[in-house]
Amino acid sequence: MKKIIIDTDGGHDDILALYLSILSKKLDILGVTCVAGNSKLQNVERNCQYALTQLNCYDTPIFSGADKPLSKKLTTAVVHGQSGLEGAELSQVKLLNLQKASAVDFIIDTVNQYPHEVTILTLGPLTNIALALNKDPQLASKVNEIVIMGGAINVPGNQNRVAEYNFYVDPDAASIVLGSKVDKVLIPLDPCNEVIISESEFFRLPNTLFVKSIIDMIKPFIRNIKSHLDVNGALVYDAIAAYYLICSNQFKLSPMDILIETDGVLTRGMCVIEKRNEIDKIPNILVAVDVNVNSFKNDFFRMLAHY
Repeated sequence: MKKIIIDTDGGHDDILALYLSILSKKLDILGVTCVAGNSKLQNVERNCQYALTQLNCYDTPIFSGADKPLSKKLTTAVVHGQSGLEGAELSQVKLLNLQKASAVDFIIDTVNQYPHEVTILTLGPLTNIALALNKDPQLASKVNEIVIMGGAINVPGNQNRVAEYNFYVDPDAASIVLGSKVDKVLIPLDPCNEVIISESEFFRLPNTLFVKSIIDMIKPFIRNIKSHLDVNGALVYDAIAAYYLICSNQFKLSPMDILIETDGVLTRGMCVIEKRNEIDKIPNILVAVDVNVNSFKNDFFRMLAHY
């Protein structure tokens, strides 16, 4: 099983990504590291505990990470509601899995314990990863791979005209990670926008308590997406990034040379791609340009129905 760390900001699609990662039974989840993004850090920790509790995963440790971006003010996401997981029953959640160690130290210690074996799946702003790379300059040479949900290549942004949310929230961290010498795969908005899941598709799942909890949180998520993004259905970006670790053969990748705009008034968080023919391109990341939508949906619903 592939050893992974899941770094997350605990929104609806993050939780679906956690479910998919666990239910696939193909990934050895060494820990879940939390970062402020979709919601404030305390909410992210609670939402991750909620997800693990739903699947009775009391042995998977949760670590508290950065509560704000490296230099920018935190911008939380509106589509996930005040709690970061609107619709979920969170009032009785107890932080049973939360550890005393910091997320950054856990990432460093774990990668050093298993050099060249650990893949980091990032589902939120890249603050924790940037801090870890800065704290341990040798870390980049020991990480197996970082799979990043983030960025917009040839589609509009979902936070400003050109930037995807995770890169917009902490563009400085995104710049550090993309500039690092780690093998990286980017799952941007481009293929993710092709996967839209209707409420009726969720209703076809078996009528179990687990499925009911999913539908309870999906209803407001879809409503908020319709209100703010004018899309009729759930956009499950992070679950698609998790799916890459489960079925990478369902993705088409292209090498790209990408820098991140960190300070632009209109372009903060933009993926600036080297497109000039006369310039020798030095690709720094593999980018998913396509995903098999039918395969994703079939596997996604099969795994959710199986529990």
